[in-house]
Amino acid sequence: MDIVVGISDIKCSSKNEDVLVTYALGSCIAVAVHDPVAGVAGLLHFMLPDSTLDQSKAAQAPAMFADTGIPLLFKSCYQLGAEKRRMTVKVAGGASILNDTDYFRIGKKNITAMRKIFWRNNVLIGAEDTGLNFNRTVRLSVADGKCLVKVSNGTLKEI
Repeated sequence: MDIVVGISDIKCSSKNEDVLVTYALGSCIAVAVHDPVAGVAGLLHFMLPDSTLDQSKAAQAPAMFADTGIPLLFKSCYQLGAEKRRMTVKVAGGASILNDTDYFRIGKKNITAMRKIFWRNNVLIGAEDTGLNFNRTVRLSVADGKCLVKVSNGTLKEI
């Protein structure tokens, strides 16, 4: 069953038949995690790099920010039996969609913030499809951890 992960949202599952899906990633980033032994998968769709931009918003919607959403994603998977050492991590998004001059560079800032968080926590990214200038949809299968990325022109690839 498809479980939709909205913007600034996290969903985790341990049901083999579930597929976690998030749509229209532009400058936002999807972080997909999977523990094959526990049969647990989680998907985060975060918008912004740093919760210090708006502490009250971060309290209401921690998945909106990389620095609060990524730890919450891992903790949510741990509650279902996942273990950090077994988890694979795949990421997609961080595009420069809104303007050609890339004035705000939100996509690039999101990628940098995510990498710093993973680096500080000794987490390796197993596969990624980030940057460039197109939207992405991400589908993560709980059963096998297969992560499919569909880009705006309809091309589908596994990361």
